[in-house]
Amino acid sequence: MSKAQSKYWTAFYTKPRNEKKVSERLSDLGYEIFCPVRTVLKQWSDRKKKVKEPLFTSYIFARVDEVLRQEILKDQGIVSSVFWLGKPVVVRDSEIRAIDDFLSENPEADAVSRIFHEGEKLQITDGPLRGETGELLKIKGTKLILTIESLGFSLVAEVAKSRVQLVS
Repeated sequence: MSKAQSKYWTAFYTKPRNEKKVSERLSDLGYEIFCPVRTVLKQWSDRKKKVKEPLFTSYIFARVDEVLRQEILKDQGIVSSVFWLGKPVVVRDSEIRAIDDFLSENPEADAVSRIFHEGEKLQITDGPLRGETGELLKIKGTKLILTIESLGFSLVAEVAKSRVQLVS
């Protein structure tokens, strides 16, 4: 089996907020790296700006064989390989292409690791309503409509799925 045939895509867990730096550094060293990014509109007190941020926080993908995987693990920004059933996870070429194609068509897409259901109690984790808890009324595309009980009033807020977590 040739070296090219033994290569596969796998995922690596990075230090927090290091995905782009690690990807750039490893790419500069000649590794085949994929760090899917999305476009996000960030609000500052004086302006709004579109920025690129990783689709999957703390994860990057690399096309490797076992020797290259071990080399990448030595990078200061890599925490570990991602494992499934005791082996490094293998991501199919078609899945990497599909993610890349999808982001080309939908640059503002978001990755959500959980499906929410109407009636669930959710806590807002980011934004001006951070820390507030509400009940999911309706799912509207990539947004959730929550009702938040406060001082006897019911506030209805539209919140991005990525900005909430389930209250246990």
